[in-house]
Amino acid sequence: MKFSIKKWGGILGIVLMSAIPAHAAMTFPNINIGLGTANTPQDFTNGLQILIWLTILTLAPSILIMTTSFVRLVVVLSLTRQALGAGTLPPNQVITSLALILTFFIMAPTFNEINETALQPYMKNQITQQVALDKGVIPVRNFMFKQTHEKELALFVRMAKIEKPKNKDDVPTYVLLPAFILSELKTAFTIGFVVYLPFLVIDIVVSSVLVSMGMMFLPPTMIALPFKLIMFVMVDGWYLVVKSLVESFAR
Repeated sequence: MKFSIKKWGGILGIVLMSAIPAHAAMTFPNINIGLGTANTPQDFTNGLQILIWLTILTLAPSILIMTTSFVRLVVVLSLTRQALGAGTLPPNQVITSLALILTFFIMAPTFNEINETALQPYMKNQITQQVALDKGVIPVRNFMFKQTHEKELALFVRMAKIEKPKNKDDVPTYVLLPAFILSELKTAFTIGFVVYLPFLVIDIVVSSVLVSMGMMFLPPTMIALPFKLIMFVMVDGWYLVVKSLVESFAR
């Protein structure tokens, strides 16, 4: 399915709204920029809503990171680059861009579901705005629940001092979000550790050979780098890393 910019914007808006607790739900304001005196409570409310929405748009990149697969992807790709020891190659822009592209690829089913169940009915005036937000948040929450570990979720439930949830619907979004991020960091470093091991073995072997040959003043990293690059190319490293990352979300 091909999305227009308008559709992607609507889906992104619903994803951003998923980071707001249910009790803080609000209506979309009719934006009219101007300076004047708020003579009625409605004028004050509209101005406050505009201010809140501008704040949300400012935090949009952070909210997008919090509710998608971006954190795991960028951490693992960065650890892979560091394990290679190739300095700043690939550059940070390439790592970030690849992580962002893979994020849209992984999140495509979730975005499609939001588009079909919430955005399109709302644009056709078949459902109200609040119903669209409620339905649009469900796919995002389902995605986060699949990637969130029970230990991290239980931690933030206790810290929030709320009653033990009976099911997923009883877990507030503001509790699910930090648990999801913490779980993503844990999973990312676990995958990064596995990626790091082969390169660590090469570094140890090269260092041992240099010491045995009496070349203690020759930097081991300079000798190990070509071997790590050759191994990485021969096993098609980027293919394996990306394949493992994408498959780690298919559960």
